[in-house]
Formats: sequence, structure tokens, C-alpha cells
Amino acid sequence: MFREMRRSKQILSRETAEKILREGDYGVLALSGDEGYPYTVPINYAVDGNKIYFHSAKVGHKIDAIKNNDKASFCVVARHDVVAEEFTTYFSSAVAFGRIKIIEDDTDPDKLRGLELLADKFSSTASSQRREKELGRISALVVPVMTIEHLTGKAARELVKRGDFS
Repeated sequence: MFREMRRSKQILSRETAEKILREGDYGVLALSGDEGYPYTVPINYAVDGNKIYFHSAKVGHKIDAIKNNDKASFCVVARHDVVAEEFTTYFSSAVAFGRIKIIEDDTDPDKLRGLELLADKFSSTASSQRREKELGRISALVVPVMTIEHLTGKAARELVKRGDFS
């Protein structure tokens, strides 16, 4: 169902791809947009097992695209060093493929779980009062959740040889 990577010597292990995905700050979510045009959006996220949690306003291009086609891919670049004298970059990245559902129901435990994971990742130093206040705004947004069906990782040959992906 999913293509094999053409440059097999650059494939990262599943564990390394998962690490890149877990530790990244943001990625680019790719969806099928209006009139069949691809739609990509840089977005913060949090990972729990085989699920990637996002947050979103209730309306907009991203939400419309997900409602029209739940298939998506999500790319995280962990490293991107330009090596001008070699006419290349030393990079490492992970790409997840899967399906997204939009959690709108405030009583769905997955909605609060996603928001808590995002708060833990991006606002871990916030006071408990501030955290409670923000999580109390749960009805103002939705939580798209992508279930990973396939995950790949790839790095520059030079990094693969050295085992250096961070």
C-alpha cells in the first residue's frame, strides 16, 4: 500500500523515525485541499503511541480538508545542515502517513488527552492556574488526531554512515 523508499541506504530504523517524530517541535501536515490542490500547514503537535495530536480552530481550510478526505501525511525535519562545499545538506526526517479524525465533543477523553499532551510539551513551565484556565477553553477548539498507519525515516548518507541523526 505504501511505497518502498528508493534510497534504501538512507532509511532510518523505526525507532529512530519515532524518536524524530516524538522530539520535534513542529511539522508540516499535508492534506488534500480545495479543488484537489495539496494543502500543507506547519503545525505544533504532540505524539502518544501511534497517535499525533494537533489543535485547531473549529473552522478553516485545514478542517474543511480533513472533513473532505481523512488521509494525510505529516513530516518532521530533525536536522538540516547546509554543506555548501559538497552541494548538499545533511538532513534527517520522519514522515508519517495515516488518517485524521476531528474530535469536537468536549466529553471525548481523547480531546482532553490531546490538549494535555500539547500543554505538557509546549507550556510545561506554565502555572497550574494558567494551565487550568487554558484547558478550560476546550469548547473553543477541536483536536484533530492522526492515527499513524505508516512511518518512515530518512537521513543523508553521511549521517547514516556516522549514526548521527540529531
